[in-house]
Amino acid sequence: MPGTNLTRDETRERASTIEPSTVHYTIALDLTGDDTTFATTTTVRFSATEGARTWLDLIAPAVREVVLNGAALDPAAVFDGHRVELPGLAADNEVRVVADGAYMRTGEGLHRFVDPVDDEVYLYSQFEVADARRVFACFDQPDLKATYTLTVDAPAHWEVVSNAPGTTTKRGKNARRWAFDTTAALSTYVTAVVAGPYHVVRSEYEPDHHAPIPLALYCRRSLAEYLDADELFDVTRRGFGFYENVFGLAYPFAKYDQLFVPEFNAGAMENAGAVTHHEDYLFRSRVTDAAYERRAETILHEMAHMWFGDLVTMRWWDDLWLNESFASWAAVLAQSEATRWDEAWTTFAVTEKLWALRQDQLPSTHPVSADIRDLEDVEVNFDGITYAKGAAVLKQLVAWVGRDEFLEGVRGYFDEFAWGNTTLADLLTHLERTSGRDLSAWNEQWLRTAGVNTLHPVVTVDADGTYTSVVVEQTAAPEHPTLRSHRAAIGLYDRADDGSLHRRDRIELDISGERTDVTELRGVAQPDLLLVNDDDLTFAKVRLDDRSQRTVVESIGSLGSLQRALCWSSATDMVRDAEMSAGSYVELVLSGIRRETSIGVVQHVLNSARAAVELYSWPAHRLALSARWASALRQHAGSAEPGSDVQLAFARAWISAATSRDHVDELRALLAGSDEVLPGLTVDTDLRWALLQRLAIVGAAGEDDIATEMERDDTATGRRHAAYARAAQPSQGAKAAAWQAVVESDELPNAILSATVRGFNQPEQRELIRPYVGAYLDAVGRVWEERTNESAQVIVSGLFPRVLADESTARAVRAWLDSADVPDAARRLVVEGLADLDRALRAQERDRQAG
Repeated sequence: MPGTNLTRDETRERASTIEPSTVHYTIALDLTGDDTTFATTTTVRFSATEGARTWLDLIAPAVREVVLNGAALDPAAVFDGHRVELPGLAADNEVRVVADGAYMRTGEGLHRFVDPVDDEVYLYSQFEVADARRVFACFDQPDLKATYTLTVDAPAHWEVVSNAPGTTTKRGKNARRWAFDTTAALSTYVTAVVAGPYHVVRSEYEPDHHAPIPLALYCRRSLAEYLDADELFDVTRRGFGFYENVFGLAYPFAKYDQLFVPEFNAGAMENAGAVTHHEDYLFRSRVTDAAYERRAETILHEMAHMWFGDLVTMRWWDDLWLNESFASWAAVLAQSEATRWDEAWTTFAVTEKLWALRQDQLPSTHPVSADIRDLEDVEVNFDGITYAKGAAVLKQLVAWVGRDEFLEGVRGYFDEFAWGNTTLADLLTHLERTSGRDLSAWNEQWLRTAGVNTLHPVVTVDADGTYTSVVVEQTAAPEHPTLRSHRAAIGLYDRADDGSLHRRDRIELDISGERTDVTELRGVAQPDLLLVNDDDLTFAKVRLDDRSQRTVVESIGSLGSLQRALCWSSATDMVRDAEMSAGSYVELVLSGIRRETSIGVVQHVLNSARAAVELYSWPAHRLALSARWASALRQHAGSAEPGSDVQLAFARAWISAATSRDHVDELRALLAGSDEVLPGLTVDTDLRWALLQRLAIVGAAGEDDIATEMERDDTATGRRHAAYARAAQPSQGAKAAAWQAVVESDELPNAILSATVRGFNQPEQRELIRPYVGAYLDAVGRVWEERTNESAQVIVSGLFPRVLADESTARAVRAWLDSADVPDAARRLVVEGLADLDRALRAQERDRQAG
């Protein structure tokens, strides 16, 4: 919405006027009305600089009443659609605002969803970055923490959940009033209200050293059969035990609810004591263990925020990275040490860090500690640097200062700043105190500069096969030339008689500057594999010497899981950097993936190889490479153990690649219920949709087939799958209808919008998409102006014509960027898309040269 931005400077000015420790909100919501609006009444009490003026944030269709210190103000004069102006403040103030709030369908503010299974209404809030103002009048910035007393009137059969425990009383025949205890001091963005006829399962976490913590799990009633409460509670209890131990501080809130909600835009949100999760984490069809591992990481990530983020909170969004990076680092640490996923750092290395590497090589890259000028800056900064690079950098810092010293510093930080707001400097002060290290240089190198370094071993060997020299060369991109100090390990691996690789030795050292001479390796027998950054201690791109590259191609399956992940990551990065041809990369994947034991790594590498086929291969090679890829995947799926995770992973990869007549016939047979195509494969509801969507993409299924499948699965998930399938059909009519629904209309709820956007761009349909390049560029500014931030990002990023990846498209985008007048945040997304095109073109040329 125009005019809804908030800048860092103006919020700093407001914070200087308000005494934060005095702010209290009394909020009353009435959810018993119509299906478009709800009544919201907010009374705010706070101390301020006498005579000053300020404002409350509020986005609402109507304000009925504004009373400041007993004096009624004219709503038309003080409310402009997003701010309530407050002139002439007293030393102590009370403001009452009565308004109509609007239910949202974009996953922001108070989102309203109607379950197609039973027509029941479900609501949930999502307030990050600054959408609490869509529900109640407030100072919607993280450094003005407050206490909250909330009451909610709701239909009698509903459950209502907020940050604190609550009690209920009857309100007439068909309603109940929920009155919640006053909260501790919280930032607005982690407050919450969730309401509807949710199914609930309750339990407790019972530690030895304090009273039990009430636990609860919520989901829609129609999904109750998929709520695997035992597994979810087990991960939750393990997380509490781990964090309370390493943080040295008991869980700071009164209860811990986890709510699986529909049409959520993210994976989860760390509302204090009332965490919301995407309900896709309740698996209604068979998934591999990688999905359970990812869900556990999300649970532990949000739980870490209860301490780092909710108890101690960033002052402004400049330190969003620290909030998210710490939670990511802590989640993987907890997962690897307190759950059955003890190889979680392997998954991190091949998924999160590759995400970070991609982001860090875009023109829009930024320092980990970014300069966040306003809300639009932060909205597009929930990226691979803020999460994954930051977490990798923290892991590197832990290796440098020592784990015990790091955690001791964190504990001191919690002790000093509990219930307050901080900056990065506050944490670094505690870490310097406990480690005895000056972190100013580390801070400047790792947090204040952008870009990624490449570490490449340069070796010389004498006639008898011993090293005469091993030097690690460090390079950086010209536009981001910082060469950093890295704490890293180098592993030496020898091949045994049976072909397996075993680590002979490991050297840990500091790598800095352009060249680091590894003197410890002079006179040492050359191994078959020299692995720089063994054990993944630092964040860098890693290259292999020639002998090591050959070893990896021949024997990657015999390495340990983390070492395999590092080699997969290096190869994936090399094909993206046009240092390895797409064809060579695909062959490496096909030769080594069957020996990969981590199912999460398998799935990620298969996805990376698919991108190589579709985007990085030379167009004249693409048809043959696509056929080779699909055929090999079909063979792998057929030879995998029936019913195994590996079979399911290969089957899904094959389905997404199938184009030949024989393969399409097999897809039809699977959809028809054949158990002969891939014995042991369970073709359940979601796999049926994957089959149908692929058939729709290649023109072997149409609207009647989609409608028939919808009759089998007329659920929220089924409707999303159907929207994707309709948009993915290879016809001008399907593309026009999808475009109209997404760009020209604002009627789709967020989940259907996202599914339609994803279905629109298919690499098999490049010529159908090409006519929309100009229309897309023309629409960017209008979409950014007219839609909410979440919807605008989905459209601008999702409809960018990446699948075309040719010179004409890149020229058109470049010309548009030279003349377009659009907000910086929108421009950033288009610039990132162009960078992807340019990268693909360089990779295609490399593949052409390879022949």
